[in-house]
Amino acid sequence: MRIGAGANMAACSSVPCSFPAKPDPHRRSPSGILSSHLPRLPATQFRRLRSLSAAASPPASRLRPRASVSTSPAPSKDYEASSEQAPVPSCFTPMHFTDGNGEVELRLDIQKLGIASSKDVFVDVDDTSLLIRAKSDGTLRTLMNVQTLFDRIKSSETIWFIDEDQLVVNLKKVEQELKWPDVDESWESLTSGITQLLTGISVHIVGDSTHINEAVAKEIAEGIGYLPVCTSELLESATEKSIDTWVASEGVDSVAEAESVVLESLSSHVRTVVATLGGKQGAASRFDKWQYLHSGFTVWLSVSDASDEASAREEARRSVSSGSVSYAKADVVVKLGGWDPEYTRAVAQGCLVALKQLTLADKKLAGKKSLYIRLGCRGDWPNIEPPGWDPESDAPPTNI
Repeated sequence: MRIGAGANMAACSSVPCSFPAKPDPHRRSPSGILSSHLPRLPATQFRRLRSLSAAASPPASRLRPRASVSTSPAPSKDYEASSEQAPVPSCFTPMHFTDGNGEVELRLDIQKLGIASSKDVFVDVDDTSLLIRAKSDGTLRTLMNVQTLFDRIKSSETIWFIDEDQLVVNLKKVEQELKWPDVDESWESLTSGITQLLTGISVHIVGDSTHINEAVAKEIAEGIGYLPVCTSELLESATEKSIDTWVASEGVDSVAEAESVVLESLSSHVRTVVATLGGKQGAASRFDKWQYLHSGFTVWLSVSDASDEASAREEARRSVSSGSVSYAKADVVVKLGGWDPEYTRAVAQGCLVALKQLTLADKKLAGKKSLYIRLGCRGDWPNIEPPGWDPESDAPPTNI
């Protein structure tokens, strides 16, 4: 299954995996997605950063103790060595990660690795990835290989030094106020870190498949600690009949109208992940039923025919710009190359990546959603009218 993501209000972006140039239907990546990681540039192509020797006294500000914000029980995390280099010996102590003011710090215990000086340490870094290697006993070993950092860094300002028996690496964050739960953009760090960006605003999952919408919504809700809500379950509970029976007896318009009423009642709730009905019976499939969907961050799960990541991004842009389907009103688009329940978490992770990119690109967006809710979800999104504006009046809108 191939996944790509695009943001409606921000630049199109990709989820943590990339696409193979020629997909092999029999090969699956560790994440369960047909993909192959983009090749890493050779270390010599990265800008070489400043190295401080063990004898030099590092700035005092870089040695101040900081509280760990790691979500793991212990303030440390193991990272696998790259298969391209000699593995790290079993005596290697896990990395200790802390988030400070505007920077993150990594401390690796190198006491038993036999590293003679800082000249034996090689730190290759760009804005989104990190590779740390060291020469030990004449062998070049990979100490850490993070292909996707939790967020962008100022790679040219990265420094490292040896502090007694520890290798210390300081990374300058681009988004200084963003707290990093961990150094990499994993499912665990995304689910822990995304809530500071959502600020309680709910998430709405829309798309042609009710089943996919519900599976992904429940996975996201469980991960970030929000309440999962399925409009199909609420409607069936209220009417004591299935959606299929309802459609057969009263038609899709009746179901879509009823779901719109449910969405209205949910619009004032916070910290929910709402799975909407898919297909023509869903309110999200109607251009005139988005009044209450705009109260949350809306994610469109769209099946894609694209064979690679670039094509998926372009397809997402065309879908949004054309506005030919009502789903194009969504805040972000996540493209799927098919569906398998085994990959539910991978799709959910792609949604969180897209939402993170969206909210970082527009830091006022969550506040704007909150204002829209407080004013009663009057249908004036994204150009919110002043208080007192009546959507039923004949007065023309002022914020066009």
